[in-house]
Amino acid sequence: MQSMSDRINNFTSFSYGKSVILGELRMGNWFATLFKGLFGKKEMRILMVGLDAAGKTTILYKLKLGEIVTTIPTIGFNVETVEYKNISFTVWDVGGQDKIRPLWRHYFQNTQGLIFVVDSNDRERIGEAREELMRMLAEDELRDAVLLVFANKQDLPNAMNAAEVTDKLGLHTLRNRSWYIQATCATSGDGLYEGLDWLANQLKNRN
Repeated sequence: MQSMSDRINNFTSFSYGKSVILGELRMGNWFATLFKGLFGKKEMRILMVGLDAAGKTTILYKLKLGEIVTTIPTIGFNVETVEYKNISFTVWDVGGQDKIRPLWRHYFQNTQGLIFVVDSNDRERIGEAREELMRMLAEDELRDAVLLVFANKQDLPNAMNAAEVTDKLGLHTLRNRSWYIQATCATSGDGLYEGLDWLANQLKNRN
């Protein structure tokens, strides 16, 4: 049977050990908070739109999975999270068929970055693409969103280059809007991450 002094010593040892554990937990939480502040992931909500068949869904899953997927025209939306350079991009890929374009506005709220995908090989509809882009940029909910244009399908022989797409879309007429155009090929992935680099830098500059 333990003596009173042994019980006191054991209780003291247990209490001391508990204090050490609690102290370590608090210290661990403090370091976790510190590292989260220094290195924690930032989040960015991205809306990706464009006319139908521009390559939006192919781009989304090339970024997400690193491979080409078989796609069908998007009715509604696809949404995926893409992790890149300590930033978590939530990318909403919204269908581009003319009958569902009026629904785009339902995705505008809280959007920080707008990716507008253009089929650089489709010269007949570049004017239509410009109209849709300018209509969106006039929306109040997108007034602070940065604009990244993907001049897609650069692998096709008759594709317009980035400078020509810039001119056709009237990007140089934009005022009070951060924008960037990147030549891309969704199937190979060329240019996609350069575009994300620009978006990431824009987000960092705002914080």
